[in-house]
Amino acid sequence: MAGGLAALLDDVAMIAKMASAAGSKAVGVVVDDTAVTPRYVHGFSPARELPMIGKIALGSVRNKLVFILPAILLMSQFVPWLLTPLLMVGGAYLCYEGAEKLWELVTGHREGPTPDAPAPEAPAVVLGADYERQMVSGAIRTDFILSAEIMVISLTQVAEADLLQRAIALVIVALAITALVYGVVAVIVKMDDVGLHLAQNGNPALRAFGSGLVRAMPKVLSLLSTVGIVAMLWVGGHILLTGVDKLGWHAPYGLVHQLETPAEHVHPFLGWLVDTGLSAVAGILVGAVLVAILHVLPLPKKSHAGAGH
Repeated sequence: MAGGLAALLDDVAMIAKMASAAGSKAVGVVVDDTAVTPRYVHGFSPARELPMIGKIALGSVRNKLVFILPAILLMSQFVPWLLTPLLMVGGAYLCYEGAEKLWELVTGHREGPTPDAPAPEAPAVVLGADYERQMVSGAIRTDFILSAEIMVISLTQVAEADLLQRAIALVIVALAITALVYGVVAVIVKMDDVGLHLAQNGNPALRAFGSGLVRAMPKVLSLLSTVGIVAMLWVGGHILLTGVDKLGWHAPYGLVHQLETPAEHVHPFLGWLVDTGLSAVAGILVGAVLVAILHVLPLPKKSHAGAGH
């Protein structure tokens, strides 16, 4: 009995370690996910912000556990060679998104609203339940892409475990990351309300703090958006570098490793910084090529006429 309990506890500890390692590898996409979501609840009544975030979080759990997890577990069991190319497709998409947002940030030029994030003609607060459902659905669709990246990255870290251990570890990662992302998002979107409450009802020191919080939140959201862009380029570039290395083209990642190793001897953080910076550069280069191709090719443009339906 004692031996069986010890073995069970050992299995639990091993799965917890695997889940922790798997989740930590997906941190870049987690940052991006956290940065993207607040824009979907911008402009709505404060009373609707948390319910909307709750709906998006439930949709995220459904994305991860109902659709993505079974698919990638089956792939890892029967066609494991497909995971690296699949991950690279997602990495290329992250590079494209990051490069496009970087271009918009540098030039100040933004494309029209997309079906996932349309620009309403009236404030969101007066557009009603249909518009709220539209924004929640758009957020869940965006989350699907990022959740797929998170789950595939996490799976690569537990690929050597048996099927049951992989499944349990990935369920833990899915639930923990969803709670982390949408918990942070909830705090971010409510901070200006907290600041406003303090500014109106606190003592002089709290009123000053509340006013500062209200003034700071637009800058915080802008900074978070910039961090999200960097995270997309870093994660996407790193996925592509490691992917081509696994597929047999060793030169790009070998160069990164050669430059990373001396820096790592000085300090491990410096080595990580070199790897991250070079991965981001690779992400920018690949993303720039994809943006140029997709803007030059005569592809059909997204229609915005029905964005509000």
